[in-house]
Amino acid sequence: MSEQLITVAIIGAGGRGAGFASLVTQSGFAGLGKVVGVAEPRDAYREKLVKAYGIAPAMTFRSWQEFVAQPKRCDAVVISTMDRDHVGPAVACLEQGYHVLLEKPMATSLADCRAIAAAHRAAGTKVAVCHSMRYHKGFATVKALIAAGRIGEVVTLDAIEQVAFWHQAHSFVRGNWGNEARSTFMLLAKSCHDIDYLSYLVGAPCARVASSGSLSYFTEANAPEGSADRCVNGCRVERDCPYSAIKAYVEAEHLERWPAEVCSPVHTTAAHLEAITTGPYGRCVYRCDNDVVDHQVVLLEYAGGVTATFTMTAFTQQGGRRVRVNGTAGTIDFDESTITVRTFADNNVETIALGAESGGHGGGDWRVVNAWLRAIKSNDAALILTDAQESLRTHTIVFAAEKARTAGRMVAMAEMAEEPV
Repeated sequence: MSEQLITVAIIGAGGRGAGFASLVTQSGFAGLGKVVGVAEPRDAYREKLVKAYGIAPAMTFRSWQEFVAQPKRCDAVVISTMDRDHVGPAVACLEQGYHVLLEKPMATSLADCRAIAAAHRAAGTKVAVCHSMRYHKGFATVKALIAAGRIGEVVTLDAIEQVAFWHQAHSFVRGNWGNEARSTFMLLAKSCHDIDYLSYLVGAPCARVASSGSLSYFTEANAPEGSADRCVNGCRVERDCPYSAIKAYVEAEHLERWPAEVCSPVHTTAAHLEAITTGPYGRCVYRCDNDVVDHQVVLLEYAGGVTATFTMTAFTQQGGRRVRVNGTAGTIDFDESTITVRTFADNNVETIALGAESGGHGGGDWRVVNAWLRAIKSNDAALILTDAQESLRTHTIVFAAEKARTAGRMVAMAEMAEEPV
């Protein structure tokens, strides 16, 4: 292994799968990884990776089932299928002895998350779940400042995920994650990153959790007068609508960039227009089959008495996250670009400006892929911050929060141990 590149197959070649493939190759500049296989049912997406990485016909598959039906063919796999399809390939690949990079969420049920974690324990291979916030330079710096005692003992934390109005419409109304039956609930799909990160900062077990939230705006009751079922079907308010599919997917400055690129594998004006005329991304945001929440608040209490709040909201102009940590000796504020540390004793204010990093999740995606490959190369699992065992721990908190929201009560984490496997 030390003298050769780690060979990787991509299972699920959509936007995230293609992105991870690129990152594996970038990491290869340091002598780490090489993409040698793909499993993807959609011809256009599969062939795009085949062409980009020169993948041989013998390593090209239409499904993950076809892939695992063969003897072990490479060192590692990236699993970036739809959320509900994670557990099958994850468990099968672990049973065959593959190292696994698993897109978050692990799976869409607690039982399936447990199954993946059990398969990981049995396999003993290197597994990384893509909780990229822990690997983001800024979020990692906040963790280091807390560990260094800069603000004393942590007492409370507050975090907000600003999904942004257009992102909510794209991914969680029109897109793949808008309907829970087809994907999963919003907190798991979008914000398991955040619950994982808050728990990482606290560094203590979560004791109990409460939550509230709902789908309040993206419903037919809020459809403007004169709107239509599709933006292209004579909608009289389309030009003034912030959610116009024509503006988002056809008139976008760069059709080949996210999110416009998602609506069609062919990036021409005509192809994108056809896509929103017949496909899901052209639907009126007030007349979709979406049912996931568009805002939610979570209250967490940890062992030792530390408390945290997390807010997810669609209703922001810009995306991004903000975190505030309040300690016995000071506070830390972070908005993904600047960290501000205020200390009580000397009334000092320190500003740490972070240079922007390219890539998904502010460079976090690259770091999680790189850490995973280095862990395989060096046989050092400690390089991975979020393996399947750690991810199961924080995923369980997310499932508890959704249970609290739907039941309308606080849920003790001890209850989750009694959830059926």
